[in-house]
Amino acid sequence: MTSTMTTTGDETAQTGSGRERVDFWFDPACPFCWITSRWIVETEKVRNIDAHFHVMSMAVLNETTEVSDDYREKLRSSWGPVRVAVAASEFKKEQILSPLYTAMGSRIHNQGNHDISTVIAEALDELGLPPELAEAAESTEYDNAPRKPPRGNREGRQGRGNPTIHVNGTAFFGPVLTRIPRGEDAGRIWDASVTLAGYPYFFELKRERKDTLHFD
Repeated sequence: MTSTMTTTGDETAQTGSGRERVDFWFDPACPFCWITSRWIVETEKVRNIDAHFHVMSMAVLNETTEVSDDYREKLRSSWGPVRVAVAASEFKKEQILSPLYTAMGSRIHNQGNHDISTVIAEALDELGLPPELAEAAESTEYDNAPRKPPRGNREGRQGRGNPTIHVNGTAFFGPVLTRIPRGEDAGRIWDASVTLAGYPYFFELKRERKDTLHFD
């Protein structure tokens, strides 16, 4: 994974509620992304931010990367939730992505359910979405959407990492966490991340991972 940033030149965006807009790109199958996304949800409780979720694909990010056959198979299977998320957002706008990601991610990561068909069906049912949306998992019709760069964030999303966050005109990969920070811990990590990302000459901060992943 390469931690890189892109400055887009956008002005600081605010939502209708007056909160600072934060854009978060996710792949439902990525466990690291899941932990970071739960941190963002926690951060919304203690900082004046409003997270907007968007779909990305690890399969797309690794299309030209040399990986093992086992990992390539995992990337192939990760397309199902991505396609369903894209189809759901087309059906009910991007506002559905946060609860749909939560519904799918809770089952995949917290519950350890790797029967993707069941995960998708249960998540759609939980949110009252049409069960027919599950058919998107096997359709390549939705594969172009994760390849399209969002407005003002072309380089920040493409080929950088999962997750990607965009705030204050800057896009960056990460932070990569092994536990979900909560309360003021979440806020302090947010403050530090935004401070580093906002410094134009900061490039990368990385250290050895010594812990397993914890989703609780």
